Amino acid sequence: MPDPRYAFISAYLKGEEARLVTSEYIDRISKVSEISDVLGIIKETDIGSYLEEAPAENFGDIDERLWTYFRDRLSQIEWFRLCPPDILKLLRAYIIKYDVLNIKAALQSILTGKKARMIPMGVIHNCGLLDKLSSAENLDDIVELLTKCKLQDYVPALKEYEISEGANPGFLAETKLDDEYYKNMLNIAKGIKDGPVLSKALGLAIDLTNLQVALRAIIGDIGPDAAEYAIAGGYVITDKVIRDLLALKLTDMPQRLENTQYGALAKEILSSYETTKSITAVDEIIDKHKFRLLKEILAPRVLSPLVMAWYLILKEVEIRNLRLILKTIADGAATEEIREYLVL
Repeated sequence: MPDPRYAFISAYLKGEEARLVTSEYIDRISKVSEISDVLGIIKETDIGSYLEEAPAENFGDIDERLWTYFRDRLSQIEWFRLCPPDILKLLRAYIIKYDVLNIKAALQSILTGKKARMIPMGVIHNCGLLDKLSSAENLDDIVELLTKCKLQDYVPALKEYEISEGANPGFLAETKLDDEYYKNMLNIAKGIKDGPVLSKALGLAIDLTNLQVALRAIIGDIGPDAAEYAIAGGYVITDKVIRDLLALKLTDMPQRLENTQYGALAKEILSSYETTKSITAVDEIIDKHKFRLLKEILAPRVLSPLVMAWYLILKEVEIRNLRLILKTIADGAATEEIREYLVL
């Protein structure tokens, strides 16, 4: 007999999914030019009704409200007594991705001397130490903070970070941070229901991140040295494969990947780059393919921790799209111009 707790949380999250800002809302939003109009269009969605309760006059205020909304929704899930332990385990492990992003921002801040802007999510934020992280003056400050927040697993990655004038430091440290995050997520997958499916989804996400590194390196003529920035644990694009890919030209990539699920992706990126000569085409197209592939794996799953994984991805995409749209309007640009950057 299915665990009634999974039936409860699946019903709740699928109900939340029905109140998302969908592509239909995006179509309507693309025709307006005022933030107030956008908020009026989405007022019937969950995030829209939340923003309506405390109107904001500028993008900065709305941005803060969007992150507060996301935190509130996740806190509500943790509060449910009927929430299965596997769901909570996955949720708490997944959200550490924001700690990783904030640590990367702090590393860049040390290099530039400018206070980093942090994402108000994650363990460090919940510990009330995000401002301290953004003001970190050296690696020791970050190490001390991570220790306080029980994120010691990420401390060894900082050893890869060296500041040297004229160099481009931090990239290897950032890769090691990502390595640790995905390693922890893969370990979580081993101990939960439907773990093999989650492991496959994580492997695909790693594949696409590694493919992104390879394609950007080829376009930027960086060469084989970029292989050290690959993340371990890929499903198809392993450490060895990425080294092989880095020896190719961009025009060779579709043929090299034609027998994998990334063949069409490589063709689309090649076509877009040859037309635009913009390296951002790599990121835009990979983001959309990542969403589609993860949807195919995770969206059909119910009565499983995977319903939580898919919900998190959906909410992140929803917030990402809204932030991009609202920032575009705040800057006085037309929303139609950024539609290709949205993940739908």
